Amino acid sequence: MTSATPPASTQPTSIPVLRRILIYGAWVAIAIAVVGSVIGYFIDGGTGVLSALIGTVMSVAFMGITAGSILLANRVAGNESAIGGFFGIIMGGWLLKFVVFLVLLVVLQDREWIQPMVLFFCIVAGVVGSLVVDAVVVMTSRMPYVSDVRLPPAPVDE
Repeated sequence: MTSATPPASTQPTSIPVLRRILIYGAWVAIAIAVVGSVIGYFIDGGTGVLSALIGTVMSVAFMGITAGSILLANRVAGNESAIGGFFGIIMGGWLLKFVVFLVLLVVLQDREWIQPMVLFFCIVAGVVGSLVVDAVVVMTSRMPYVSDVRLPPAPVDE
């Protein structure tokens, strides 16, 4: 008598973890935007609020590029022969973040409608918040140490 085993999932086990990181990261970003806007308003009025929102959007975009590139790479690289594509997508995402960050630094440099300290502290809060979210989600996830492994079927007694 054989027992029916459910079909193995083809979804990598990291996908739910990355989705939770994106969801929790969005909540952290909303908190940073609200707190940063209030503090920015008291420091420099509307310019401070705009700087806080720009800093928050920058940090959220960079966090989203990381998680999004890993989710996309998991979709593209479904087998062992596509492992180069997986790492290419990840490295491309990191390169994109680096280039976009440098371009934004040049574009936003010495603008009268930017309060640099509010912008800086919102970016730092976003980076630290992103790291905390990553650590908390990974530590509380119930992800196996060895994931995405298919074991051979159990022997059957006759």
